[in-house]
Amino acid sequence: MILKVQAYQVSDSIDIRAFRAAATAELYYSDADELFYRLDPQRYLYVFKYGVLCFLNCDAATIGDILQRVRAGAKNPLEDPLIDDFIVETDATENRISYHKIEVKRTDVEVLRLVMLNVSQSVALDYFSEHAERLLTETNRHTRHLEHHGRLSITGRKLQRYIARTLMLRNNITENLYIFDSPPETWEDEELNRVDAGMKRNFDLQERFRYIAESLQIVKDNLDLFRDIMKYRHSNTLEWIVIILIAIEVLPFIWLLFSGKAH
Repeated sequence: MILKVQAYQVSDSIDIRAFRAAATAELYYSDADELFYRLDPQRYLYVFKYGVLCFLNCDAATIGDILQRVRAGAKNPLEDPLIDDFIVETDATENRISYHKIEVKRTDVEVLRLVMLNVSQSVALDYFSEHAERLLTETNRHTRHLEHHGRLSITGRKLQRYIARTLMLRNNITENLYIFDSPPETWEDEELNRVDAGMKRNFDLQERFRYIAESLQIVKDNLDLFRDIMKYRHSNTLEWIVIILIAIEVLPFIWLLFSGKAH
């Protein structure tokens, strides 16, 4: 049997509690970050806190209806969701994984859930990678300006707003990256572990995860430098203000002193 997995990154995040309260389908598995539903014996839905909906063997009408309802209440919904498709072929003689397909011997719910989880993580990493690349590019632009001109291209409130915006985005990515560990079920089931390891290799999840983490670390190091420069500039400005104030206080006495000698 051929089953189709479709994962959509629809927003920055999905309110798991609100979705669970509104859903009427059979809830097979849940925790604070994800919900897994059995829509019927052949169709499944996986919902993730980090803004991903994943469907297995669902028709276009069902997918469109759920996407529309979720995006209406999601945080920062995307106009054009990122999409990743994958094929599951059941009743194989052995497990085999290729670029867009996995052939599996087992067809139980845990295997299907694991495949959906990895496809969902893949599309989420695409989304986070785009954000991390954008952060890194913008940060490098300011760093190059500092290197060539000896000063930052933005200062004052603009610099503070840029640092705050960048930190918020970085924190949002970092907050969700921890989710991408293997589920506990794979530690106890050798077959599930092999499927999980094969899917992770197929999607290069570990390498992509590492690239995002390294990019965010570079961004953090540069932001720390920008803040230090901002603090130094602020401190230097205060020193000059103090010097000027002292000069304003002292200059009249000096003028009186020298004018008195002149008489």
